[in-house]
Amino acid sequence: MARKSFLIGGLYFLLFLFLFFLFTFWTTRLIRGGDGGWRSGDRIALIRIEGVIADSKEAVEELRRYRDDDSIKAILLRIDSPGGAVVPSQEIYDEVKRIRTAGKKKIVTSMGTVAASGGYYIAAASEKIIANPGTLTGSIGVIMELVNVEGLLQKIGVEGVVIKSGENKDVGSPFRKMTEKERALLQHVMDDVHAQFIEAVAEGRSLKVETVRTFADGRIFTGRQAKEIGLVDELGTLQDAIKRTAELAGIQGEPQTVETQKRVGFFELLRSEFMGKWEGAHFPATSVRLNYLLSF
Repeated sequence: MARKSFLIGGLYFLLFLFLFFLFTFWTTRLIRGGDGGWRSGDRIALIRIEGVIADSKEAVEELRRYRDDDSIKAILLRIDSPGGAVVPSQEIYDEVKRIRTAGKKKIVTSMGTVAASGGYYIAAASEKIIANPGTLTGSIGVIMELVNVEGLLQKIGVEGVVIKSGENKDVGSPFRKMTEKERALLQHVMDDVHAQFIEAVAEGRSLKVETVRTFADGRIFTGRQAKEIGLVDELGTLQDAIKRTAELAGIQGEPQTVETQKRVGFFELLRSEFMGKWEGAHFPATSVRLNYLLSF
């Protein structure tokens, strides 16, 4: 009887493993052409930058891989992002800029629903930007969100204790009100990072710094409005962008696209779903953090 129970348990375990690997297989997609099969010849690589930008590793690796692939004649970025952390946005921008400067491959941006702040920062490094008329873009600015819970702690009888080695070590502490001197210090940092954004847009779009500064106050634009002030080159859909990229790369006929999508396991899927909702809630940060992020 015990042996029979053991065998049944083993079968259930094997069934579980089979279903798990089957699920993983179906949620795994490799580099394939638009029709789902392997493609060869002149191709356009499609790289998607979606959601809040918290890390640059995956995007930079894709850019470098396609940069070194001789069968890839052009790269199309599909950006659908409100932006994110400053450094990852800058790192992706730098990699896009290197590819553009090298001149071996055309690199174009197609904007989706939103390509704002850090999302626009990345787009500015590309050779051409194509947006939908209703795309939300722009938001050229920097934001830092802090929280002060001093009053709440006093009400519940809790005292925050900070031990520091320097006067400004706890700037942005949630346990007390910020002083004017500290606010000025952080504003100075913000202004410098904002200036970096303006300079990057001016360089990427061949505009004067003074011109960019006139609308770099965090405001958003539709794709059509952005085209009027030089932030966008053309209006069109993703398919329009694919055809335009093919023309720039000298690809004849219907362009073939390839896209790499990472393997998504069951637990990674659950984690991404949870983190997406957490990020979507957009809670104020409890530590000092700079963001090129669209904030409503």
